[in-house]
Amino acid sequence: MTYETPVATPAPARATPPTRKEGGVLSKRRGTIATVIVALLALAWLFPLLWALVNSFREYDYTQANGYLSFGGWTTSNYEQAWTQGNFGLHMRNSLLITVPAVLLTLWLSSMVAFVLARFSYRFNLALLGVFLAANLLPPQALLIPVFRMFREVPLPYFMSDSGSMLNSFWALILVNTAFQLGFCTFVLSNYMKTLPHEIYESAELDGASVWRQYWQLTMPLVRPALAALATLQVTWVYNEFFWATVLIQQGNKLPVTSALNNLRGQFFTDTNLVAAGSIIVALPVLVVFFALQKQFVSGLTLGSTKG
Repeated sequence: MTYETPVATPAPARATPPTRKEGGVLSKRRGTIATVIVALLALAWLFPLLWALVNSFREYDYTQANGYLSFGGWTTSNYEQAWTQGNFGLHMRNSLLITVPAVLLTLWLSSMVAFVLARFSYRFNLALLGVFLAANLLPPQALLIPVFRMFREVPLPYFMSDSGSMLNSFWALILVNTAFQLGFCTFVLSNYMKTLPHEIYESAELDGASVWRQYWQLTMPLVRPALAALATLQVTWVYNEFFWATVLIQQGNKLPVTSALNNLRGQFFTDTNLVAAGSIIVALPVLVVFFALQKQFVSGLTLGSTKG
């Protein structure tokens, strides 16, 4: 009786997982080209701001004699003159009294409406969202005359308005900016709140949490990145708003800081270097807010981008 020696069969080769190339789907050459294009676009976008910053430290007489492509004539007197001539201290205070209440009121009201739209389902859910978005579909110029006449007829106590009406008061600009920005903020926050797990609300209800506690103590901390992103955008938009300020405010001492640039214009000529210095002063508060909320702003914009 013979025995056959079993032949060992080689084990199948284990398939090695494909290695991911550095740089994702872009090759090294394409990545270099994309980097160069983005850098050129960023330079083209930043060039006017950087050029205004450079010229704000130059004397007007020197640039007129040697041209704006020359270098020299450095001075810091443009900022001192712009601050004094433009009365930026007063107008900065006016912009602060307008921007801060308008942004806080917009975020508070829009967060409550967004919570209702995201948390509860009923027949007029989408219709209510459409009503809030309708304000963003109309150009402000189309509502100029109705809003002006309405605010002229709305009475206010004299301790709230020197004119006895909504005109020439900060309340007018606060309410107008809140009304026009409420729809956008509601839309963003409602979509953000819909991504929150429903299980946390079910657990909160089992623990006896009321609707107000679910909104204030549960939802608001979770939507903090979205609120920070919207706060940055709202501060920029409300702070830079100029159209409604010129329509509803007729007293020069109540105009926001964007109107202070008009005070830097001369009767026969305009010192462009002085205006550049004033523009940098106007832009500084927005830049401070952006860099202070940069981390929350980016996290608010990118939330949900990696969800499958």
